Amino acid sequence: MKDDRRDQLVKCCKRLRIGASLADRALACNDNEKIQFLLTLLSDEIAFRKEKRINQMIAQAHFPRIESFEHFESSEVELPKNLTISDLHDLKFIDERKNLIMYGATGTGKTMLSICIGLTACRQGIPVQFFRTAALVNKLSEAREKKKLDAFLEKLNEAVILIIDEFGYVPYDRTGTQLLFEYLSQRHEDPTKVIIVTTNLEFSAWANVVYDADMASALIGRLVHRCYLLLFPGGNYRLRESSINELYQSMTAKSGKEAG
Repeated sequence: MKDDRRDQLVKCCKRLRIGASLADRALACNDNEKIQFLLTLLSDEIAFRKEKRINQMIAQAHFPRIESFEHFESSEVELPKNLTISDLHDLKFIDERKNLIMYGATGTGKTMLSICIGLTACRQGIPVQFFRTAALVNKLSEAREKKKLDAFLEKLNEAVILIIDEFGYVPYDRTGTQLLFEYLSQRHEDPTKVIIVTTNLEFSAWANVVYDADMASALIGRLVHRCYLLLFPGGNYRLRESSINELYQSMTAKSGKEAG
């Protein structure tokens, strides 16, 4: 029993970066109530610090609101055959290094699901950054103008999951769009990072938003290269036959043949 409590105290000390000798000094007093009180105190402090870190990560992610998987209607999204809601909750796509593209009309649950995933990641100690696309594009432009672009990109790189919400809702600043393309191209090469994009726009129309057909094509290629496409029909079942779905099916089939 004594060794057991010592192990517990030592583990707590290591977690709190306190000298492990504290455990031996506590056990030397031979007072069970005091030993138990110390163990409870250290355990509570560990729990408090963990909760504090989680809350800080959630605040730093800048989610527009708090959502929960419990309130998400899984029937509202069509997932690829090899992906389930449980897989999303377990963050399977991070281990697989796959992006998530969520496509559907406004108000169909894309943003809600992206927030649910992001919050789950934060609670597991995984850094997340959430941006409306227009806001991210503007921040990139402003950072460049103020000669603080490197510092801003370094901050973005701290996030394992980058959520880019509402892509394609409005045209964007040309400079910022170019910077976003360059950053996403760089991020694509990092095996530790993934991207979540929510959009109501067909791939064929992305050039109208980023002003450059070649850049739009290259961006789509990078995002879709390794990704899961989630469809949010929202009553419009023609989305199943949309060009965004056709391209995704074509590229995933090609990837499957190459892997085989």
